[in-house]
Amino acid sequence: MDWVEKYRPQHLQDVVGNSGAVRQMYEWARDWSRQKKPLILYGKPGIGKTSSAYALANDMNWEVVELNASDQRTKAALEKVAGAGSTTASLSGASRKLILLDEADNLHGQADRGGAKAIVEIIAASRQPIILIANDYYSLSRELKAVTEPVQFRALQARSIVPRLRQICAAEGVACDPAALDAIGSRAGGDVRAAVNMLYAAAIGKERLAADDVHTSAKDERSTIFELVGGVFKGRRDADLLRMAVEVEDTPDTVEQWLEGNLNHMPDPVSRARGYACLSKADEYIGRTYRRQYYTLWRYASAVMLLGVADAAGGHGVHGRIMPPSRWQKMGASKKQKAVRAGLARKLSEMTHIPQDALREDFFTAISILVEQDPTGYVREFELDADELNLFIHDKAQAAKVVKEVAKEEKAKAKKASAKEKGAGRGRKSRDDDPPADAGETRRGPPPGQATLF
Repeated sequence: MDWVEKYRPQHLQDVVGNSGAVRQMYEWARDWSRQKKPLILYGKPGIGKTSSAYALANDMNWEVVELNASDQRTKAALEKVAGAGSTTASLSGASRKLILLDEADNLHGQADRGGAKAIVEIIAASRQPIILIANDYYSLSRELKAVTEPVQFRALQARSIVPRLRQICAAEGVACDPAALDAIGSRAGGDVRAAVNMLYAAAIGKERLAADDVHTSAKDERSTIFELVGGVFKGRRDADLLRMAVEVEDTPDTVEQWLEGNLNHMPDPVSRARGYACLSKADEYIGRTYRRQYYTLWRYASAVMLLGVADAAGGHGVHGRIMPPSRWQKMGASKKQKAVRAGLARKLSEMTHIPQDALREDFFTAISILVEQDPTGYVREFELDADELNLFIHDKAQAAKVVKEVAKEEKAKAKKASAKEKGAGRGRKSRDDDPPADAGETRRGPPPGQATLF
């Protein structure tokens, strides 16, 4: 067993660092009720978010039901696993079930739409505590942020990581040079999981760990696209930019889109125009690469766009956040709208028994006119959600308002019907408990209409 799993903290008191976040989690769990918002733990990978959630569940005697990004996180899958788990009691004897949704910021490109929306609906109906985990809090939808309580986990200082490494060495019977542990703690970059993996790689099969053994276990320090884009605008050396371009996982055409999406950080319009000119030239090389399947041209594309944009930026730096290309967001919105339209056509086809193609081509305009005239009625009739109603009336705010009002009315009707049914049940029980009308009375004669023999 690798040391990360072997020495994963079993209790909150074993979690390294982030004492404020750990205390916030404990107080939330100690006083948990259905009125409490779910927690969303966020911060860079490897700093103890998932481990803290499991340690909390262990301390509270809660069973954990986990769903992560490796699963198919469609609306149907989420409702099947997390939805059912959040409304049913534990069968293992645990006091509660903790619904744990890891990598909640990775709800993009799923096979079915509605992943984030399904989470919001599950949160509203849940009878069990829920914790979500994300690396990037700012990439979450506004709806998800509104129904959760954020808990930030920060990168750990080396001085916090080293004592944990020393404990592991003692438990494994490995004599460790303090300089070696300090080197691992510094190289881990605040990632305690990476630090333990580095220690494991360096110390495995050894009885003593010296400082010279640490270089073999250095953390993978490949550059990220954020570091590359930041380096371009900060004017890093040409050799460093070309090296970083090789290290990032993104291809040159993707890097080009990232640079284009962040040209607003240029100091003035003239610099921005020069940056666009360099990207345009690089785009020609990228086009030739795909047309001719001659990938050696990629190096020219990288050199032109990275060095050219860096020269245009003049080391001005990035004043604000580095954002993904805006076109990706537009493409995602378009893809979502197509998915909503396809799902709506499928639903209406089943309800009206009209083929989907005929419905789209011959009836959709007529249905749109009817829905615009009476949106509330058709929300009830077709069971439309806000996205579906918006396709008809082209007013997102109005669509959300109508759907919310209909849901509120339906909830009030259901509550009234439930109260009426309970009242009727009490009335029946009372009548059943009453003694017969003639109980305890002395019969003075035969029932009416019946003759007597005497």
